[in-house]
Amino acid sequence: SPGMNTLPVGNTALLADIRQLLDSARPRVALAVNAELTLLYWQVGRRVQAEVLKGERAAYGQEIVKALATRLTAEYGKGWSEQQLHHCLRVAETFSDDAILSAVRRELSWTHIKTLIYIEDPLKRDFYIELCRLERWSSRQLQERMNSMLYERSALAKKPAAAISRDLALLRQTQQMS
Repeated sequence: SPGMNTLPVGNTALLADIRQLLDSARPRVALAVNAELTLLYWQVGRRVQAEVLKGERAAYGQEIVKALATRLTAEYGKGWSEQQLHHCLRVAETFSDDAILSAVRRELSWTHIKTLIYIEDPLKRDFYIELCRLERWSSRQLQERMNSMLYERSALAKKPAAAISRDLALLRQTQQMS
């Protein structure tokens, strides 16, 4: 009889089927986890933002973030550093509307989003968001495109703001680069 660790002959199809199920589920699970984490970071940012805005002095906000980071790091680990809380605040500022965040978080990783939220110009940010989604760029590719000033070199950047907004809206709807 076969040993406890060997699959009986004839079960190679079973093994192949299960491998296929696991391999196809992996990316979907990663996407779902990422989308939930991004939502969590946004919610944390919104909550901290509400608290900080209640404070009169700018220094109050820094004190709150620092103290919160210390407590959260002690309880939940180093993933809740002061820097991470600043990312949370920034994502809440950048995506004030959860409907906009909702679309982005389902298609882009937290690493993508963390890179995009520090682009000051909203049109430039939208340009990279849409191309990232359309072209399925890795976060490294996104960084490379930004470093090469792809937006500034594009024909789009030379248009008036209203035309850029229109073109990006069209891109979002058609999923086609013009």
